[in-house]
Amino acid sequence: EVQLVESGGGLVQAGGSLRLSCAASGLIFDDYAISWFRQVPGKEREGVSCISSSEGSVYDENSMKGRFTISIDNAKNTVYLQMNSLKPEDTAVYYCAAHEIYCSGYEVSWGQGTQVTVSS
Repeated sequence: EVQLVESGGGLVQAGGSLRLSCAASGLIFDDYAISWFRQVPGKEREGVSCISSSEGSVYDENSMKGRFTISIDNAKNTVYLQMNSLKPEDTAVYYCAAHEIYCSGYEVSWGQGTQVTVSS
């Protein structure tokens, strides 16, 4: 069973940084892509970034590119999302999800989310 656990969220001032972690179990990163997405209550979820062994790093939103960086630590079975120069509009619950092979692949599991709040 694929399980994902996010951590690292919190309250930060605008311009600050956070590093989110997505600890994965029950999967091999060669066989799955891991994505980050975020959601604000009442709004549709928004893709942030994704990484897979075949596609590398993929960023869904150009505005995040350059501020957010996704990476994998295979030894720790963990995917990170480094978020710099945070803005109040980045406030959301951030989730990670596992997809079969590719970032566009079937979504098999996602975590419980971690809250990120950016104050102005």
